[in-house]
Amino acid sequence: MRIVVHGQQAFGKAVLEKLLERGEDVVAICTAPTKEGRPEDPLADLAREKGIPLHQPASWKTSEAAELMRSFNADVCMMAYVLLFVPEEVRDAPKFGTFQYHPSLCPWHRGPSSINWPIAMGKTETGLTIFWPDDGLDEGPILMQKKCSIGPDETLGDVYFKKLFPMGVDAMMESLDLVKAGVILKHTQDLTAGSYESWFKKADVKLDFSKPVADVYNIIRAANPAPGAWTTLAGNEVQIYDSARVDGDGTPGEVVSVDDNGVTVQAAGGRIVVKRVRPKGGDKQSAADWAKAAGVAAGTKLDT
Repeated sequence: MRIVVHGQQAFGKAVLEKLLERGEDVVAICTAPTKEGRPEDPLADLAREKGIPLHQPASWKTSEAAELMRSFNADVCMMAYVLLFVPEEVRDAPKFGTFQYHPSLCPWHRGPSSINWPIAMGKTETGLTIFWPDDGLDEGPILMQKKCSIGPDETLGDVYFKKLFPMGVDAMMESLDLVKAGVILKHTQDLTAGSYESWFKKADVKLDFSKPVADVYNIIRAANPAPGAWTTLAGNEVQIYDSARVDGDGTPGEVVSVDDNGVTVQAAGGRIVVKRVRPKGGDKQSAADWAKAAGVAAGTKLDT
């Protein structure tokens, strides 16, 4: 079966590596153009290393792009982490069409920050979807889904790199095997029972310690490692990463204690032990070191 891989970043590279390990016939790699001053995409690097034809059109919404996909004479296109819109004419060019990976249980949490939002909302389960994309936003008939738990202390990095990333690579291979076997399942998404959220932006991760401690902790977890939850001390921004939730009462926003374990901050109904931070313009560092340099001590008030 002739396969086109359309993707980018580490996930796209991992999918290509697995295909080559299986001895699959990968006839072309498509990825986003390299931005000036930015390093080459890992998928593009691997394509060049393996001598696989690499294509990086700036847009797929052109007749030239459609002709390019047709020229591959492919049986299927596997979309692994794709951010550019790909129109129907291009998706349908391969014999069996195009299927795509999305790291949420569609139709829930469609959109570009689909892993952040369920953590921020305090959900205990998420998963991945392999689907046949249409012109909607992460919409189209579903080929398969897999679920995973979200632990009470797991961060964005934990859920993605330890669960959704490896599960996703395996699911892409399982989906290819289904296509090869002629078992092309298509279950329609009921969008009325789902959700779409946009980017998990800086404004979404500003911490308010006057809110319930569970809400504050969920935002920190959902933004770790990116984009990084943040607060301010005397108007100076500081991002908060590794943290823990503990019991305790007091005045929201007030530093309760500073020790080798970190900086403990009061929220509504509980406390957050901040263990790792990054002050604006600085590097990530232990919260204890930051507190010492910034003069943070018990009784210091963070902005709320």
